[in-house]
Amino acid sequence: MSDAMDEPAPLPRPLRIGDPAPNFTARTTMGEVSLDQYRGRWLLFFSHPADFTPVCTSEFIALAKAAPTFEAIDCALLGLSVDSLYSHVAWMRAIHELSGVEVPFPVVEDPSMAVGRAYGMLDAAATDSAAVRATYFVDPEGVVRATNWYPMNVGRSVEEMLRTVQALQRASRGDALTPAGWHPGDEVLSPPALPVDGEANWFHRLRPDT
Repeated sequence: MSDAMDEPAPLPRPLRIGDPAPNFTARTTMGEVSLDQYRGRWLLFFSHPADFTPVCTSEFIALAKAAPTFEAIDCALLGLSVDSLYSHVAWMRAIHELSGVEVPFPVVEDPSMAVGRAYGMLDAAATDSAAVRATYFVDPEGVVRATNWYPMNVGRSVEEMLRTVQALQRASRGDALTPAGWHPGDEVLSPPALPVDGEANWFHRLRPDT
């Protein structure tokens, strides 16, 4: 047998902006879930290296507290960890005992790493599943509109995750762009257009949002 045949199959590349989010059906802390059941609304799909880890616990508490705000803008939350469903349930209970916070969104089990591999969440150089740590912003049509990746030792900003969803929702209307640090109610940028004689700011035209 050749050496080439002994080599493991290459991992799929990470999803890119504009890619369809791969569908899957899996067990979660709230029953069986299929990704396509989220069609028609925005989805924040985020993965974690493992249950009962300090940074991940802090993120789950923060996301649980922010869940009503995401719900208000019609954005669902869906977590994932490679650990088993039984571990997930125990972790959710421990989070409640620790913080008094109930986690109101499903957490997908992925012990075979099938979902992580389909999404390209696993670093090809990683020696175990602990490299899984990514966020996917999926639009109502099931298309990935933004992603971010963080290392194991740095927590994500829930405020920025929320802001990103709001900016994507605003930009999806097609009549404006959102500038750096944009929040709802801030000025927006007009889409680029050919310069007009005497218009010095033709390439950066801020206007009130309407």
